[in-house]
Amino acid sequence: MVKILKKRVLLLTGNPGVGKTTLLLDVAEVLKVKGYSVGGMISREVRSCGERVGFEILDLGSNKRGWLAHVNQSDGPRIGKYRVNLNDLDSIGVEAILKAVEECDVICIDEIGPMELFSERFKEAVKQAVNCEKLVVGVIHWKAKHVLIEGLKKRDDAEVVIVTFANRSGLQKYFVEKTVDFLKK
Repeated sequence: MVKILKKRVLLLTGNPGVGKTTLLLDVAEVLKVKGYSVGGMISREVRSCGERVGFEILDLGSNKRGWLAHVNQSDGPRIGKYRVNLNDLDSIGVEAILKAVEECDVICIDEIGPMELFSERFKEAVKQAVNCEKLVVGVIHWKAKHVLIEGLKKRDDAEVVIVTFANRSGLQKYFVEKTVDFLKK
């Protein structure tokens, strides 16, 4: 008998501003309503006076917030006009992922991208998440080339979906069905 491998690492990618994080949050909310525990981290852009000034980290379990990167961050690795806040990334983002690995049905990771990949602890937390046999729903940076991202894309149990303005409205239902199907196992 052949065992059918269910995809349990569901990865969204696509151009900036297309709605990847919104889609991930929508799916997480539907899963919570259905009674599943959802945890992990989300990063979102923060604007002031119409200008993007940085990126916030949100722990989905505790709602604790911090800065992933900011234009006024005084130290940390530089990406364009931003400096990455490794302290908040490790103490809020990484801890949210690790807590979700231990306690939740679904682990959300947004985003696996250049800013986050400066943290060794973040890379290890992502590896733990994808190797723990739980459902992982994440966002990978649309053009980042890194051994971790390339490895995630090649996993037999992973599915990568490109989000576009044309397909994003139908993807919530698709992802909810895929996740619920996996969780019912």
